[in-house]
Amino acid sequence: MILASQSPRRQCLLRLITTDFLVIPASIDESHRVDESPEEYVCRLAEGKARAIADQVAPQETIIGADTAVICSGHILTKPRGKEDYLVMMELLSGATHQVYSGICVLHCAQLMVRSVRTDVTFRELSISERLNYWDTGEPADKAGGYGIQGVAVRFVQSINGSYTNVVGLPLVELEAMLNDAS
Repeated sequence: MILASQSPRRQCLLRLITTDFLVIPASIDESHRVDESPEEYVCRLAEGKARAIADQVAPQETIIGADTAVICSGHILTKPRGKEDYLVMMELLSGATHQVYSGICVLHCAQLMVRSVRTDVTFRELSISERLNYWDTGEPADKAGGYGIQGVAVRFVQSINGSYTNVVGLPLVELEAMLNDAS
């Protein structure tokens, strides 16, 4: 099995299903297309990552591609480009409900399965000092939406409706079902 992602969080989650996998990160253009829904966006990227690796491995290998996006008030919140960008994201997320979409793709012996998973997350109101202190932890810098639910930011979460592992970056229930269907 091949995971087409260098995300340490995805690797940790996949280890909950299997330890028998290799990591081969895929490099693709992750630009959002005009008029592309969040579901279409994450599914396109997940499939693109799996297909980018397919030429590098044996055809009988199972390849997993995944991508996650945070959507708030119609904006796709990517990894923050710096502190100011992060603060804009936290202003949007504070006291609001946002959506986390993951696309997952399983490519096995020319069989392609792609699906998206959505989770709604509500943050409580965050003070300016909380936002600044969280930035200072270094945790938000490499996370879509500027936060990681599996870390310090869990204390900001008022409610979650859907898959927790989706918010971390790899929806395990859905992925395991896809892997079972592929075998």
